[in-house]
Amino acid sequence: MSTLTIRLNTMADTKFEFVEAVKLALAGKGVEAVPTLNFASYDDMHRVFAPLRLAIVKALAGQGTLPIREVARRVGRDVQAVHRDVTTLANAGVIDRADKGVEFPYGTIHFEFDVNVAE
Repeated sequence: MSTLTIRLNTMADTKFEFVEAVKLALAGKGVEAVPTLNFASYDDMHRVFAPLRLAIVKALAGQGTLPIREVARRVGRDVQAVHRDVTTLANAGVIDRADKGVEFPYGTIHFEFDVNVAE
């Protein structure tokens, strides 16, 4: 299974990386596609990957498409609360919605960032 990389990145940095990748592609040089999600801040990332939401992602990993009711059963929570969290995860691009439920097509999440604690 593949890995989803989570990074803290400004919009300007993301745009720059995209433009550089397009330049390489237009020059005929291969660009490795790495599944990546960028967050503008640690707070944004932490809000999306709150512990109860991360439990949902773990329950989905490698399982294919699961109905929300089944996800709720696996994480031991009520369906409405799981539905709200699934909506947040889907809107952030972490999980995918399908006709018969939701899925997380990765086996690993790699967090790639530093947190500057000095002011």
